[in-house]
Amino acid sequence: MAWNQPGNNGQDRDPWGSSNNQGGNSGGNKGGRDQGPPDLDDIFRKLSKKLGGLGGGKQSDNNGQRGGGSGGKLVGIVAVAAVVIWAASGFYTIKEAERGVVTRFGKFSHLVEPGLNWKPTFIDQVRAVNVEAVRELAASGVMLTSDENVVRVEMNVQYRVTNPEQYLYAVTSADDSLRQATDSALRGVIGRSTMDRILTEGRTVVRSETQRELDETIRPYNMGITLLDVNFQAARPPEEVKASFDDAIAARENREQYVREAEAYSNEVQPRANGQAQRILEEARAYKERTVLEAQGEVARFALLLPEYKAAPQITKERLYIESMERVLSHTRKVLVNDRGNSLMVLPLDQLMRGGQISGSQAGQKNTNLIKLPSSGSSASNDDSSSYSPSSIMDQRRANALRNDTQRAGRE
Repeated sequence: MAWNQPGNNGQDRDPWGSSNNQGGNSGGNKGGRDQGPPDLDDIFRKLSKKLGGLGGGKQSDNNGQRGGGSGGKLVGIVAVAAVVIWAASGFYTIKEAERGVVTRFGKFSHLVEPGLNWKPTFIDQVRAVNVEAVRELAASGVMLTSDENVVRVEMNVQYRVTNPEQYLYAVTSADDSLRQATDSALRGVIGRSTMDRILTEGRTVVRSETQRELDETIRPYNMGITLLDVNFQAARPPEEVKASFDDAIAARENREQYVREAEAYSNEVQPRANGQAQRILEEARAYKERTVLEAQGEVARFALLLPEYKAAPQITKERLYIESMERVLSHTRKVLVNDRGNSLMVLPLDQLMRGGQISGSQAGQKNTNLIKLPSSGSSASNDDSSSYSPSSIMDQRRANALRNDTQRAGRE
């Protein structure tokens, strides 16, 4: 008999002794090899009875029992299939850059790490939130400045989600809340600044102040986001007055250029002037020191001459006179001529030589530079005149002075 061949004329379907007869042993073993495998209809019928008696209850005849068995079998198959589908539908995958936020019956339960996970369908819900992507939010609009001008401003905010639970459930919409907070902070900063500052050098200040106010605004709400950067993209006047503002900006740039050129010229001239002033001061100090030292030297020299003057006043006077005339006449090219009498003739030879008005007789004497004076102590008449150079005159005067000193000393 085959493995699945029913025994006992269709009454025994269990090769291990299981029978559907009312009087037989339901758990007995009637013969081992002669019995077939368990009937699937039996299994589904029992399963349908356990699920609520959906087989239709007890039937009085065989036809009723066969109809109820078919209905229970179909319901059991559907139930098992539904359980399998329900269990299979609970598998899901969280990406590497995401975190899963699990809610059970609408209430937050836990966070799910990346990978393959399972959840009971219709009981838990999972929302994946990207925590590594950098998100951007643009804010723009026409705003009023502190000097009652209108300017159009555009700004871009970059942020990242750091707490998925707070990002989803702390506020109704974290993105909309951030957009409103950005607009509020930007309008507050623009309203405290002048238009010229916003359009020119104040862009960095506006950016930093806007980021600071935005961070202070969203911090109490715990929205689970972190600001990364605030970019001040554009600030321009309305189109109706754009041409006038362009002219004003060009004039301001020209002014800055002229100021820089003036500063460069000042930086070039000022050090030179300071150097000249310092040189003049140093020269003045040197002249002062030299004059003081020369005066002190003269005082010291006269202090040394004072005893000599007291001893021989006339001789000292004569000596001082001779030395002074020697210093004066040693630097001149003029010739003093005393032909007769005590009168002197001054011949400016340098001027005559430059003018080319020297006669032939004078040309023979142009390099002599002589002073004609009567020689003292000689028997020559006044008409006989000798020629002496200035140094010879000084030597003669010194000799006369020494002779007079000797004669005076002899008389004393």
